[in-house]
Amino acid sequence: MRYLRTFARFWWDFIVGDDWRLAVGVLATVGVVVVLADHGTNPWWLLPPAILGLLAISLSVVARSPDDGR
Repeated sequence: MRYLRTFARFWWDFIVGDDWRLAVGVLATVGVVVVLADHGTNPWWLLPPAILGLLAISLSVVARSPDDGR
């Protein structure tokens, strides 16, 4: 059981990391692309601007956060 808990914590930290909003945004973007591709469109072009937008949002959140002395 300890191995399973350690394994789950590793994947949580690897996928979510420091910002859960990025993980949710990436999953939502991939989900939208999958649904659009399933309906016969070619949505590959949606991924790069979505990832850049998520990066911009993440950077703005970090820039607005108070300095913690590091």
